[in-house]
Amino acid sequence: MQKEIIIYTISDSLGGTSRKLLAAVKAQYPDLNFDNRHRFPFVTSKEELLAILEDACKDKALVLSTLVNAQLAQLAREFSQKHQLAYLDLLSPFFEIIREKTGQSPIEVPGVIHRLDGDYFNKISAIEFAVKYDDGKNPQGFLEADLVLLGVSRTSKTPLSIYLANKGYKVANLPLIPQVPLPQLLDKVDRKRLIGLTCEPDKLAKIRSQRLDSLGLSQASSYSDLAQIYQEIEYSEEVFKKYGAHTINMTDKSIEETAYLIEEYLKRL
Repeated sequence: MQKEIIIYTISDSLGGTSRKLLAAVKAQYPDLNFDNRHRFPFVTSKEELLAILEDACKDKALVLSTLVNAQLAQLAREFSQKHQLAYLDLLSPFFEIIREKTGQSPIEVPGVIHRLDGDYFNKISAIEFAVKYDDGKNPQGFLEADLVLLGVSRTSKTPLSIYLANKGYKVANLPLIPQVPLPQLLDKVDRKRLIGLTCEPDKLAKIRSQRLDSLGLSQASSYSDLAQIYQEIEYSEEVFKKYGAHTINMTDKSIEETAYLIEEYLKRL
């Protein structure tokens, strides 16, 4: 039984769409090896495209295409049919459905989604904001933030802040430590913008233990002590209740899932 599939990805832009699809498919086939070393962005000429497809034939590869240029996409389809090449066009069938429903054709301009428009610069600004106000470095940022994430250590505050920043949200975060007084500025933050992150103590203990291992530190630390973690979680829940923070249990949730829940919460406000 075949255990490896060679994947060629072809695009007249960056090729991010095909990589996202491939990542989703790979997750459903954990026992298969998907070899995607052959990535071809910014393909804009017939000669270049044909050379790539010929190599794909030799490798008996599966080709994923996100070519927006209709002529190049047609050339790739015809070549694949003629040479029995496994070829998946991710865009053209969708374009055709839109054309049938509206009578309109795509503008066929590669990379439009990556243009340096206002949204792009807002995203960069949000990322810079998340870095500047990470880990409670400067509580003044709480007053400017779209969201303030609260939680004990290792509840994914920083990665979630960066992920949301990539969606354009200005996010600050604050670690909750029982021995450390809360910043007074927290009282001035709109409660609707406070998000409390929590986690089941047993799961959090494992996460912290793995963190200590990665740093080469002793497991004797109270950082991963279950009794200590129970106290921290109890304290964090008291803080959430005091400030009326919207609480999300991070246990077994990915960053993407948690971000989705936050965005759904914001839509209801």
